[in-house]
Amino acid sequence: MSELFDAVDALIAGQSPLPPPAERERLRKAHGLSQDQVATALKVRRATLANWENGKTDPRPPQREAYAHFLAALAELYPAPAAPVPVPVTAPAPTPPRPVSAEPAPAPARPAPDSYRPAPKKAAPGRPASAPVSGRARARAETAAPAVDPRFEHGPLAVLDGDGSAYCVGGLVLECPAKTLPALVEWALGEAKLGAPKLHRSGKDSDPLIVLTEAAAVRLGLPAQLDDRRGLRLPEDHKVVKQLARAKWQLTRRGFGPWAWVYRPAQGSRRQCVQFAVLPWGALDTRAWGDADRLSPPELAHVLGDYATRVLTPCGSTAVCGLELMTALRPPTRAVKDESSGIWMSGPVPGSLTEPVECAPPEAPDGHPVVASLYPRFHQRTPDQVLDEEAYGWSRALTDEECMKRFVVGIDVNMAFAAAANRLNVGTGPAEHVTAPVFDKKLPGSWLVDLSHIGFDPRLPNPFTPDGRRPAGPAWYATPTVAYAVELGHEVRPAEAYVRREHGPYLDAWYTRLRDAYMTTMAELGVVAGMDERDFLAAMARHRTVDQGQAIVLSAVKSTVKGGIGKLRERPRGTGWRHGEPWPALRRPTWRPDIRAAVIATARINMHRKMARLASAADLYPVAVLSDCAVYASDGPGPLDFLPYGDDGKPLSGGFRLGVSPGMVKHEGTQDILWAEGLIEEYGPGAVNIARHIKDGTVTATDSGE
Repeated sequence: MSELFDAVDALIAGQSPLPPPAERERLRKAHGLSQDQVATALKVRRATLANWENGKTDPRPPQREAYAHFLAALAELYPAPAAPVPVPVTAPAPTPPRPVSAEPAPAPARPAPDSYRPAPKKAAPGRPASAPVSGRARARAETAAPAVDPRFEHGPLAVLDGDGSAYCVGGLVLECPAKTLPALVEWALGEAKLGAPKLHRSGKDSDPLIVLTEAAAVRLGLPAQLDDRRGLRLPEDHKVVKQLARAKWQLTRRGFGPWAWVYRPAQGSRRQCVQFAVLPWGALDTRAWGDADRLSPPELAHVLGDYATRVLTPCGSTAVCGLELMTALRPPTRAVKDESSGIWMSGPVPGSLTEPVECAPPEAPDGHPVVASLYPRFHQRTPDQVLDEEAYGWSRALTDEECMKRFVVGIDVNMAFAAAANRLNVGTGPAEHVTAPVFDKKLPGSWLVDLSHIGFDPRLPNPFTPDGRRPAGPAWYATPTVAYAVELGHEVRPAEAYVRREHGPYLDAWYTRLRDAYMTTMAELGVVAGMDERDFLAAMARHRTVDQGQAIVLSAVKSTVKGGIGKLRERPRGTGWRHGEPWPALRRPTWRPDIRAAVIATARINMHRKMARLASAADLYPVAVLSDCAVYASDGPGPLDFLPYGDDGKPLSGGFRLGVSPGMVKHEGTQDILWAEGLIEEYGPGAVNIARHIKDGTVTATDSGE
């Protein structure tokens, strides 16, 4: 009889119910897990798990029961959004905002981010109209609109124009009656129903963002231009600042500038804060957002709405957004119940950066208090005193054989820093100083070790230094750099190290969200994964002209990656700081120069690994490298003219591969070989990096280092 029951139990386990494939993927991503992590836990290959998530195959015992248990546990933490409840058009809410126009007509639920286009263009008074955003028809898969939090029914933001029209995502236009800033704050927090839900169950909802055009700023009593160009803020005696104070609203220490936060202290879990971006004051940096501030309000709402949906609601520069995204996806604290008292308390989130930590002396930038305590003010630290993990900036003279080629062709790695952050093990706790340690590639940290005995072909940059030169002696390196020396078969003997015993893939969720944002935006521009390489190159040649708005979103996403990594080691700003004094950024848990160093070192090592593979397998050597761009001499004008392929027609394994995904490469630019020879002859080998100018061929005295 027991055998019968065992057989029945085995039969039930073999058919453990599973959610639909799309829900399996949603649950994994909601918990910030990668496919590799889950596959390792279930003892299957990553490809097997991917097949489970896309519905190609279903798991079999014994993994099926474990996988079903895993998904059921996540479903309790992240329940599926309920389907939106239709609201009759004839039964409006008690005090609804008054829509003055909408295209398409406003619906109870906000449309999916890929299902809307901006409302008809309407230029703001006194500002030239921008070039029209392409309205080409797009082929999109039919997907159900996600459930909408009723608190944020009208999306994350609104672009307010001078006539009181507030342009939201999806083409919706609300009428804003507010004519003062305090009234606008009340409207944004109540009637407007703006904001965005949190990205992590222990995180915070995004505050409403109100973007002010020049006409809207003037209507609210703000100046069209800031007089304080250094401090970039209104004076404390300005009438608008006084209006806010009389209404019991507060400003952050930054005051009211291009990006401003108006708030009241939180009451319990209720947060009262509105963000403002003032366009005429330069809120949208042209280096990241291009000509976004010249778009009409409906177009700008569409562009910012796409960024907010794919990344997060803009909250400052793209660098600030990149850093805030890390915290939004990995918040420092969560609610924890004290078993003894039964009281809910704030506790740390495992794997997050929970508190500021003191950096190790070699990791500290110049001017840091720990550096000031060790060295005189104008002391130039040597490699054995400072960690110098930066991106490549290397070039060399052309060989006689290369001079016989017709072109120099640049290839650029897509989202190189993001790809480097993927599955990267970084320290999350304080540094521990150890002497004469045994190197452990699984232990994040900084290592003082001599790698000068390791030689490379002079036609390749050295992988251990940013300038590509051979190290002169002992120097500090991040774990990925030393691990590469071990990978190449060399013995390493660190003299000392600062290691972090607490570590993990802190940036995994950050990478995943930015990768998805990048891939979605590239698809909007007509570039998708799996394209034929010639089709890919053709699509990349025209992608920036396909849709002006999506090209702006793409630029902002890329800037978010680079800026977010750079912000991990933010330097002091402003005129009030003095050498050796701490600056505000040091008080952040996310001020982590060691993590920045690990990401940049990984990106540089990834570049060298692929360049070395091309050198060993195809005798191809770069003539210049700048960060994520490598330049090769070629007989033809494109990457397909020099990148090696096997007899099966596939790209060289371990080398550069053309494609849209992060870590793959695209065509950066092509110039005549005589152009390269002329620059090198004029400025000297190493004095000018042709990778910097390969895109358009333009060189200035400043660019060349003069």
